[in-house]
Amino acid sequence: MDILYIFIIAVIVLFLIIGLIFGVVFASRKRTQHLQEKFGPEYHHALQTSGNKKQAQAELAERQKHVDALNIRPLTVSEREHYQARWMEIQAKFVDQPGQATIEADRLIVEVMELRAYPVSDFEQRAADISVNYPDLVSNYRAAREIAIKNEQKTAYTEELRQAMIYYRALFDDLLKEETVVPERNQK
Repeated sequence: MDILYIFIIAVIVLFLIIGLIFGVVFASRKRTQHLQEKFGPEYHHALQTSGNKKQAQAELAERQKHVDALNIRPLTVSEREHYQARWMEIQAKFVDQPGQATIEADRLIVEVMELRAYPVSDFEQRAADISVNYPDLVSNYRAAREIAIKNEQKTAYTEELRQAMIYYRALFDDLLKEETVVPERNQK
């Protein structure tokens, strides 16, 4: 009888260990799947940059935590209209001054981000923060930044500048359309 009890206990412990292993593997796969869905192409960028899955996932989770703590604010209707008008001016300037228009588009993106309470002093931090809410646009934002650097060095072609403007426009549109609020009216 003692051997039977030991055997039963051993089988139960073995099943518990197997269940625990499957639970850990399932949780890890679930976390990976969640981060891949949340960050899209940025998940692969983080993986490529960090070199290993665990570090990439930790970085993405840290980005999410950082952005959650920022208290990003939506734009008011009047702010949104103001920035849309400014974008139209910059876009019109592109015909005669593509380099200058690209510089102004980059500055306008930074200005809108700053108004919404994103930290803007460092490009890499801006890109990391954008990746949380705009994961499909961050790779284009990085590409636009590379073109902007070439523009500063006077080595960017007009077609590259046009592409940068398209990238900036997509991010700009999303920064403006998200959670627009109506300003409060004075009540008497």
